[in-house]
Amino acid sequence: SPTDLPVTLKILQNWVPRVSHYFDKEHYTYVGHQIVIQESIEHFGAVVWPGALALSQYLETNQEQFNLKDKKVLEIGAGTGLVSIVACLLGAYVTATDLPEVLENLSYNISRNTQNMNMHKPEVRKLVWGEGLDEDFPVSTYHYDFILATDVVYHHTALDSLLATMVYFCKPGTVLLWANKFRFSTDYEFLEKLCNIFNTTILAEFPESNVKLFKATVREN
Repeated sequence: SPTDLPVTLKILQNWVPRVSHYFDKEHYTYVGHQIVIQESIEHFGAVVWPGALALSQYLETNQEQFNLKDKKVLEIGAGTGLVSIVACLLGAYVTATDLPEVLENLSYNISRNTQNMNMHKPEVRKLVWGEGLDEDFPVSTYHYDFILATDVVYHHTALDSLLATMVYFCKPGTVLLWANKFRFSTDYEFLEKLCNIFNTTILAEFPESNVKLFKATVREN
């Protein structure tokens, strides 16, 4: 139940001070690898938000509880790709998805940080929340062990489509991990809707960053 006490954590400074003069690259270290992320100022989805740092850190430190090795993982709203890269380093078969205009930077970051490594090759695909899911991701073919989502809830109009997308992909046996910075009343309204549909527990809170991390699974009647 959502009343289980979450662990209280701090987002660790896992990024390395930049030595380059480029303002658009951030260096992180997760799972023993340096990860270089190129951000883009043109798109919301192309900046590393705190939820991504929180979930990356949590996955790295809770590998026994959430073992991603050889699991099928879908990230929705993957943005810069940091979380997908970390999932990949943890051994998952990753599909990173986002809007068409974000895919070029997302693909660049993912291929740059996973090439020449002994791991499952990640896939980057377009996914517009709530649109064409049956055609692009038919249930008969696609089943995911984990759905990852970070900072997907903020002031935007696509929250119902986002919820419908989570419902579509969360089958019995799927675990949804959602980390978000809580700022607006809409964030709490979305959480309430999520709790009405799924079995939802809070795993961790990062009070300094206002980030909460939830686990949600399908209610099986």
